[in-house]
Amino acid sequence: MNNTWLSLIPFLIVIGMSIWLKNILPGLVVGILVGSIIVSADLLAGTEQSVAYIVTTLSDETNIKIVGFLYLFGGLVGMMNIAGGIKGFSEWAGRRIRSERGLLLFIWITLPFTFMMPRVRIMMIGPIIKSLIKKMNLSKQKVGMTLDISTESVIVLLPVATAFVGFMVSLVEGGISGLNLDMSAYEIFLLSILFNFYAIIMLLIGIFQTFWPRRKKQGQEQAHTDLEEEEHEFHRMGIKKELSLVKAQPWHLIFPVFLLLAFSLFLLWQDGMAQGANTIFEAFSMADATFVMLLAVFITLVLTFVFYIIRREKMNEILYHFYDGGNQMMEAISLLILIWALTLAAEDLGFSDFIGHSLGSFLPAFLTPAAIFVLGSVVGYFIGSSWGTWGLFMPLGITLAVSTGASIPLTVGAVFASGAFGALTSPLGDTTITTASILDMDLVDYARYKLKVSAIGGVIAAGLFIAGGLFVQ
Repeated sequence: MNNTWLSLIPFLIVIGMSIWLKNILPGLVVGILVGSIIVSADLLAGTEQSVAYIVTTLSDETNIKIVGFLYLFGGLVGMMNIAGGIKGFSEWAGRRIRSERGLLLFIWITLPFTFMMPRVRIMMIGPIIKSLIKKMNLSKQKVGMTLDISTESVIVLLPVATAFVGFMVSLVEGGISGLNLDMSAYEIFLLSILFNFYAIIMLLIGIFQTFWPRRKKQGQEQAHTDLEEEEHEFHRMGIKKELSLVKAQPWHLIFPVFLLLAFSLFLLWQDGMAQGANTIFEAFSMADATFVMLLAVFITLVLTFVFYIIRREKMNEILYHFYDGGNQMMEAISLLILIWALTLAAEDLGFSDFIGHSLGSFLPAFLTPAAIFVLGSVVGYFIGSSWGTWGLFMPLGITLAVSTGASIPLTVGAVFASGAFGALTSPLGDTTITTASILDMDLVDYARYKLKVSAIGGVIAAGLFIAGGLFVQ
């Protein structure tokens, strides 16, 4: 069935159901089933084939490394939460804030210690920010926007030590498999960071906004939810009540974060040098990044567990929240497994050949990254998931780049930029919902405020992708 329009059906199903249901997982399941049935031309055989695709993805050594990294990383964050690390550092820094600029700077200063996962960062420093906003009578929307920019736009630009890195590298790995490129998946990912124009622009906007003079407004937003409603929102987002009783201990965050960063960088360098690299950049690009990330988080976990026991933390609590943190990553892990399986089904239907003979035959190379960014941003806005957007558009983006002759790192950067746009701007995005809930803002009004600012960054980014397509080969 090569070179047929039927290869588009699984992706169209996923996109349509994701926009309709506001959740990508059901669409992925249906998309895999329909794609497998088309491949097998039989209902029962197609159902068996869909399971076979999932088993095949789980049998891949690289995929298992990514799954292991995501679960262990979630477990590490869970341990840091119950040990009071994130809470301790946030409270320590929060006591030193005296002005709006100080509050906005506090948001950026906490980034090196809370960058691991977006929603965890917002949940841990959000209550401190909320109390300071009320005390200083500041604009919730401006502060919330800065918080979201410093979270979503920065995390997608970091090359190590986040759950995002493992997910993003795995998508690139799946997209370039079988293409016999001279670059590794991690090298392409590193280069794509330079071309994530949207995230870079929003980062600059956030920094500019931090130092912009305060404009007092009439009718400043007032908190309008009582304590009971606020607790309900926290429980709805999965924040456990007992975390509010955790003793604040900044070193319980600083120690594991330092270890994770140090081991990630050192092991990347060591593994790359063992492969014959001569420089640090060559070492990073030649290293087995998926295994290194898994090894770094495993070593960090072991040493952090020992550190907490020495600090007389309760073993049962640490272990419980390790599993709880890992289990919170299961949605992301399930999403990744289903995306891998969907890609296998689409390839068996001839997806790459179809794209190459259709869109690839008339779309100019210089417009490919911009087209992917615009289309991905629209879909990302409606589904509100950066990971879901990346999973849907990475196969399409890389296939189009190969067919049209566009730069693969530039196109990969466009895919990641489109997901960042959706996650930051959409009213369905985790960061938008979490920030609006914690700061007691109306979700729709806050999403509209963010869209006005984000649209500026999106238009500039689209222009840069067109320019990049003309000059980057």
